[in-house]
Amino acid sequence: MKYEILYPEAFPVVECYLERGESIKAESDAMIAMSSTVDVEGKMDGGILSGLARKFLSGESMFFQELIARRGPGKVLFGHSLPGGILDVELDGSYGLTIQKDGFLAAEQGISIDTKVQNLSRGLWSGEGFFVLNAKGRGTVFISSYGVIHPINLDDGEEFIIDNGHLVAWPDYMNYKIEKASSGWISSVTSGEGLVCRFKGPGVVLIQTRNPDSFESWIRSIVPAK
Repeated sequence: MKYEILYPEAFPVVECYLERGESIKAESDAMIAMSSTVDVEGKMDGGILSGLARKFLSGESMFFQELIARRGPGKVLFGHSLPGGILDVELDGSYGLTIQKDGFLAAEQGISIDTKVQNLSRGLWSGEGFFVLNAKGRGTVFISSYGVIHPINLDDGEEFIIDNGHLVAWPDYMNYKIEKASSGWISSVTSGEGLVCRFKGPGVVLIQTRNPDSFESWIRSIVPAK
């Protein structure tokens, strides 16, 4: 599949070029425009149980969009609702990509999207919940963010601390744990950080430069309560 990420600096969109019979799946309502040769359908990747798991466990849409070039080659433009980045990640089938809530945008048909259960402590404290998405297979995955997506490359044994609200995606083989931002609970709370994730390399952690929860709190502070 040929594609290009347009306007990467601000409000990016992805333009895909589909050959006849080729298709791509995207998050619900991601399609912006498409050629008349392309059809869009609602599909549940992995069947009804996987769809229900995405909806009620991870908070994602139950259905994906499947865009199929049925009547000849065509183009598809898709994007996401937040002002932020889009990044393409190529998977070779040797590992999966863990994606936080609202981070998945689209993927080639060779990629399956499942709901992954985190362990109790990570799900309770990470800010991502007990369930996240896991992309597996061979092909391209498009992830989206609030703000720009920034990669943090960790060497073998190297550790890095990341604020929970800035996580977007990471390889599912990476080790990480949840801990207080400071040595004590009071200092962690008063610093405004609370809990953070300590990742250990090797691997690449993808973060977003803005925190959607912080933005939501700011909006609530300036909008009068009804």
